[in-house]
Amino acid sequence: MINRVLIRIKAVQMMYAYYQSGNKDLVKAEKEFFFSLEKAYELYHYLLQLILAVTQYGQQRIDTARNKYLPSDEERNPNTRFIDNRFAAQLAENKALNHYINNSGMSWVNNDTFVKSVFDQLVTQDFYLEYMQAPEVTYEDDKELWRKVFKRMLLVSEDLCEVLEEQSIYWNDDLEIVITFVMKTIKRFDASKGVDMELLPMYKDDSDRNYASTLFRGAILHGDQYRALIEEATKNWELERLALMDLYILQMALAEILEVEGVPVNVSLNEYIDIAKVYSTQKSGTFVNGILDQVVTTLREQNKLFKA
Repeated sequence: MINRVLIRIKAVQMMYAYYQSGNKDLVKAEKEFFFSLEKAYELYHYLLQLILAVTQYGQQRIDTARNKYLPSDEERNPNTRFIDNRFAAQLAENKALNHYINNSGMSWVNNDTFVKSVFDQLVTQDFYLEYMQAPEVTYEDDKELWRKVFKRMLLVSEDLCEVLEEQSIYWNDDLEIVITFVMKTIKRFDASKGVDMELLPMYKDDSDRNYASTLFRGAILHGDQYRALIEEATKNWELERLALMDLYILQMALAEILEVEGVPVNVSLNEYIDIAKVYSTQKSGTFVNGILDQVVTTLREQNKLFKA
């Protein structure tokens, strides 16, 4: 689940924290970096757990209505398609999710107001009404309902951002990318695999964890070398005048280009330009693009860069 896009973003963020703290303990900084990646994986499970919480709330609503003193015919015989959703039921029994939840102790209990708001908003959505009123629905339809909940509601929910910010400072910038992992998980689910359906692993393989370590350590250990290259490419600028985030993005990009094997230069360039566009100033994408292109050209001319 922790892909290289997320690793790059977290590496830049944690390098920023490393320099701003004034504490030049690389071992501690690296531990904090990997902890931030673990927290992203925790958010992945927490969002999956939200499916269960909203479903349980829907069940409570039906039970409460049925137990009224004088329930209406609709309340006595409600449409239970939502609470009978086969994907949600399979997820509720999933061994991997329950193991993670039991070990972490995380829960939506203290955020029941938000859970209620998700349900209240959901029942007004056109896609929900179509699902509930369809003559028949398949297991794929059950999955698609929840995929739409994340794509059309939660991905743009300011309330969810506020709830997560209160839970963990590490989740502030993770929501969008982690929701894409949740939607990928929903799409992958297979009814035939029952409770043993695998969730996304934290790392695809050891190479991604090694990549993360090489990238982060290299950017800091050889920071002076990379800053010298940046300074040479920005002769008409003083480094102190550059946006700090631009400087850190350039430094991390050079660490990847010069120290990480197997990643084409153009891939690295495009990834860090994208990071600059999102996490720095309005003009940072163009600026980072120009500086990296100049540094890479110089390194090739000096026969110091051999990657394609």
